[in-house]
Amino acid sequence: MALGLFQDPAPQSAIGPDGHPNISTFIPGIEGYVRMWAGGRVKFLEPLKVGLDAARESSIIRVTEKEGRSGRLVFVTVHHEFYQQGTLCISEEQDIVYRPPAAVKSQVEPFEETFDWVDTIEPTPALLFRYSAVTFNAHRIHYDWPYATGEESYPDLVVQGPLIATLMIRAFTAANPGRRPTYLSYRGCAPDRRAALQGIGKA
Repeated sequence: MALGLFQDPAPQSAIGPDGHPNISTFIPGIEGYVRMWAGGRVKFLEPLKVGLDAARESSIIRVTEKEGRSGRLVFVTVHHEFYQQGTLCISEEQDIVYRPPAAVKSQVEPFEETFDWVDTIEPTPALLFRYSAVTFNAHRIHYDWPYATGEESYPDLVVQGPLIATLMIRAFTAANPGRRPTYLSYRGCAPDRRAALQGIGKA
């Protein structure tokens, strides 16, 4: 969730054709695989304060392989801890999946349950591009429509998983003034723009 902090820019020579850093440098055997954000969990322990130095400790805590409908899937869980003045403020786990290139089918299903509140966001190309810029994410599926639909076979531009999580937190705080979220768990179900809108509704 604090993706705007502690970016580690990769030189252009280390960027793959999809816009992401070359993944073979730390996970051998998945050259040519495409990267997707699968979900995450965030604990909000203390607020990060503007003007104070911060530190992040990161580690890969789990790598698992599964067989899906598109073939072999490699799931990587990364753990981040954000500190200020020696105090742990945010603890976050990010789930990332690497899959072979294959056509992606949209599987958006209507929700049957009711909600206490709903927030609707239109994920325009400009919004997706600006969020990618803030998070230093050059993955082309978020802003390059010909690449997303032609090369990686998505039905549309793909909304960033962290953006969905950010909008969910924003919707919660707007609907519950005076309350501070302490925990968020989210999971990507269908990688397209319509799925993101419904995901926000479920927050």
